[in-house]
Amino acid sequence: MKNSAIALLAAALTSVAVSCTPVSSRTEVIPQPLQAEIDASRRFRIDENTAFTVIAGDDERRRIEERAASILGVGQSESGTIVLTVEEGSGKASKESYRLNVTTEGIEISSPTAAGVFYGLQTLGQLRADDGSVPVCRIEDEPRFAYRGVMLDLSRHWFGKEHVKRQIDVLSRYKFNRVHLHLTDAAGWRIEIKKHPRLTELAAWRTDSLWKTWWNGGRGYVEEGSEGAYGGYLTHEDVREIVEYARDRYIEIIPEIEIPAHSEEVMAAYPDLSCTKGRNIQGDLCIGNEHTIALLEDVLTEIVELFPSEYIHIGGDEAAMNNWKSCPLCRALMQKEGMQDVRELQSYIIGRMQRFLERKGRKIIVWDEILEGSDPEAVIMCWHGVHRGIKAAEEGHDVIMTPGEFCYFDSYQDAPYSQPEAIGGYLPFEKVYSYEPVPESTDCSAAKHIIGVQGNLWAEYIPSREHAEYMLYPRALALSEVAWSRPERKNFDEFRTLAAAQADKLRSEGINAFDLSTETGNREEAQSPIKHKALGKSVIYADDAPYWPGYSAGGDGALTDGIRGGWSYGDRRWQGFVDKEGVDVTIDLGTDTELHFIGADFMQICGPDVFLPAEVIISISENGSDFDELAHFFHEVVRDDAVSFRNFAWRGDAYGRYVRYRAKHGKFGGFLFTDEIVVE
Repeated sequence: MKNSAIALLAAALTSVAVSCTPVSSRTEVIPQPLQAEIDASRRFRIDENTAFTVIAGDDERRRIEERAASILGVGQSESGTIVLTVEEGSGKASKESYRLNVTTEGIEISSPTAAGVFYGLQTLGQLRADDGSVPVCRIEDEPRFAYRGVMLDLSRHWFGKEHVKRQIDVLSRYKFNRVHLHLTDAAGWRIEIKKHPRLTELAAWRTDSLWKTWWNGGRGYVEEGSEGAYGGYLTHEDVREIVEYARDRYIEIIPEIEIPAHSEEVMAAYPDLSCTKGRNIQGDLCIGNEHTIALLEDVLTEIVELFPSEYIHIGGDEAAMNNWKSCPLCRALMQKEGMQDVRELQSYIIGRMQRFLERKGRKIIVWDEILEGSDPEAVIMCWHGVHRGIKAAEEGHDVIMTPGEFCYFDSYQDAPYSQPEAIGGYLPFEKVYSYEPVPESTDCSAAKHIIGVQGNLWAEYIPSREHAEYMLYPRALALSEVAWSRPERKNFDEFRTLAAAQADKLRSEGINAFDLSTETGNREEAQSPIKHKALGKSVIYADDAPYWPGYSAGGDGALTDGIRGGWSYGDRRWQGFVDKEGVDVTIDLGTDTELHFIGADFMQICGPDVFLPAEVIISISENGSDFDELAHFFHEVVRDDAVSFRNFAWRGDAYGRYVRYRAKHGKFGGFLFTDEIVVE
């Protein structure tokens, strides 16, 4: 009975029946499928009389049955009108591919793996209308990238097991397949290590609940159970529960244990592991101390036992390396190994942990700082920029692209004045969607090494679960389409409408997603070019006041190109100056010109050391040598928590050919950023 019913249904599903109604290739699904034929005029209704049948091996049948019941809200039957089939050995290139066929008689989802069936169910769930009906369709789908991830930072603020499970539920809906847990950092060690209990007795607990207060204060740690102690950690039982919960939703949990930097909390618990034996602790573990190696191997042994993931992330970013230079143990190790530079110590410790994990059958992921001197078998997670990822791929590394410009969800997602305080930057929903992980210029041999993308939610300025969800969604939805869909299938205007509806649905389910209907958008000045008398004129930079190459905004013509900056210097429209002389430029207008306004905008974001100028001098000249001062401003630079902008401008009547604009740093130094010198 079962086989004959399935055979009849399969015959009915061989094609979308002929109809005079136009067939659409677009779906109301995030992420957009690879191929689709939709006939919205005819539908199949899922109701209380509908049941599903699973054809799969014993290992996967239970998991599919549970997920199908949850997503579809119907029961199981041996002759259901919804047939879910794992076709092992089907020959499909992607093991996560699936086929979804819907006719007026029934539904079939098939895939080489249970994961693919699960993704087909997620697509079906999004196609299903409120009345339970699904349009007649044929969908052939597979992911663009094998690795589709989101990182959750549990160290800076502690969110706990249930928060992680909640995000797994949401992320799996949009076909993410990795959740990376940042478990250790100065702000707190977040996982039980039975062999080294001080890591959770002390290093998991700090004096202040807010990271910023703690970081700018004494950065103290306290014993578990102390009055006012803030923190927490995952027990072994918690980890096993999360891992299994994720596995049921076809997500792999990737743990990160930070080494050798970002390890103040480890040395607070075990002072002998610092180069200074607990005095003047910096973030870097002592590489020359064999006790450091022993502890790390003990930690990773327990991590491997708890997490069955293909990859273990071992950090490798932002090592200061200062203490290594004077540490007798580190110097002795350098001499023994023939090292010439302390930077080789980082490659040494990463390589040693890599070999240790390889013996246990695991691969490592590391941040892109360790690109130089690293083993090609190490997977590089590139956050410094697209160019770093391409370089790593060209060198034979598998690469996960996560550039801060597009993938750091701790940045403001809308006008900073309208948002909760963030670490800085401006990453709107549209910019996430615009990201292309494999630029057209990428060589084919390098492109094959770009295995995926990841969004990162660093939590320094995110103190609550609700705030974390607000920053994640719907930006994670935009990244899901970057990770899954082919570029030619993307359409931002249509996607925004779908994402807004999905965000509404998430809020109705208790997920605190940002409301796209309230979005202010980019800074008004950035929305259209400006015309003025200096437009396109040459800019001469003083020899002792060049712009910083990392923030060139396009080079020598950036300050007169008519392009204004947005809410953050990260948009590459703001030109940055870090040398002590600050800004000192002269614009040649080409001829003597009647002048009434000379001004420029500057920004202040104190977290990344971006400040308004303390002094601005505006002058003009007819010959380019003898300048008359028009205005001289003094400004007291004060640290604050805002993202602010200020225009320093002269207004009046004058006559000249050359305009000189100078802006000087204040007592805090840092960066000065300006976008255009407007002359009227």
